[in-house]
Amino acid sequence: MEIKYVAGVDIAKSDFKVSLVLGFSDREPKVLGSRKFKNTEKGFDELVSWAAKKCKLDLPLSFVMEATGNYHEKLAWYLNLNSHRVCVVLANRAKSYMKSIGHKTKNDKMDAKGLAFMGAFQHLKEWEPMSKDLYQLRERTRLLEDLLKVETSLKNRMEHAKHTMIIVEDAQQCLQEAIDAIETQISKCREQIKEVVQKDPELARKIEFLTSIKGIGPITAATIIAETNGFLLFENLRQLTSYAGYDVQENQSGQKEGKTSISKKGNSHIRRILHMAALNVVKHEKGAFKALQVRIYKKTNIKMKGYVAVQSKLLRIMYTLWHNEQPYDNQYHRNCARTVEGDPSQLIVEQKVA
Repeated sequence: MEIKYVAGVDIAKSDFKVSLVLGFSDREPKVLGSRKFKNTEKGFDELVSWAAKKCKLDLPLSFVMEATGNYHEKLAWYLNLNSHRVCVVLANRAKSYMKSIGHKTKNDKMDAKGLAFMGAFQHLKEWEPMSKDLYQLRERTRLLEDLLKVETSLKNRMEHAKHTMIIVEDAQQCLQEAIDAIETQISKCREQIKEVVQKDPELARKIEFLTSIKGIGPITAATIIAETNGFLLFENLRQLTSYAGYDVQENQSGQKEGKTSISKKGNSHIRRILHMAALNVVKHEKGAFKALQVRIYKKTNIKMKGYVAVQSKLLRIMYTLWHNEQPYDNQYHRNCARTVEGDPSQLIVEQKVA
């Protein structure tokens, strides 16, 4: 019988709730206590001291938390540096587990308890922190995304200003100066992203495998790798698809046939960067991606569904190329994709996206 301590951590911006349990492999865990701490380094110290007092037996202790934006990162990093075992689970997986054990009430205390029970019953993978290069890459690619949003907004505003009843030249000049400043920052940010990649020869080498797909540029590849921590968060393609929000939701019961769509409950940064990538790939690559887009479009008469299927396929193939360390081959990519984990989920979007 396996016995271990597990601390479930439900973390927010300013504080976090912890539920500590003694877990058994053959029966329900025993709750030892719960407490709230500040999401500061002082709060982290207090958490470790509190847990040490509660854990009186010489047993392993794990801390389990959700991947909640950036709020969990400081605590996870602190615990990792101090040689504590940390498990970070995807939000969708945690939510599904809560439902499976019948948790109907949702609050910080119950969420922390659910995470502790999850760690007690399941063998969770230990969290591996991002390298400094990948962390910088993620922050810079997200900054670039925000700058591009601002640029689009300003250009739309400028277009509107050009067609008003009375032209206000001062306003147009101000807008143009803002656009010029943003474009300068965008160029600078792109160069910084390239510098981060080139600084790490191994990272640069593996990103070349992803950019071997015609239509996938260095910025797109860098964004995908940064948002997935080099795909370390995932054990198979199904988890990756769910994390990015490309998992398919069906609405069918008996004779009822509702709409089938992707969940969009996942990393929006990945979906945003793959939107333009899918357009480029279909335009430049005339093989499997174009055929997939055309097939879905003919079936649904909705052009964007075809492009969404291409986005999902691109993500899965990039995962495969990264792990197999090989460039893209249009003739053999179907077989190559099936070699990773033997996971059939790669075909889901093609079959069900309609």
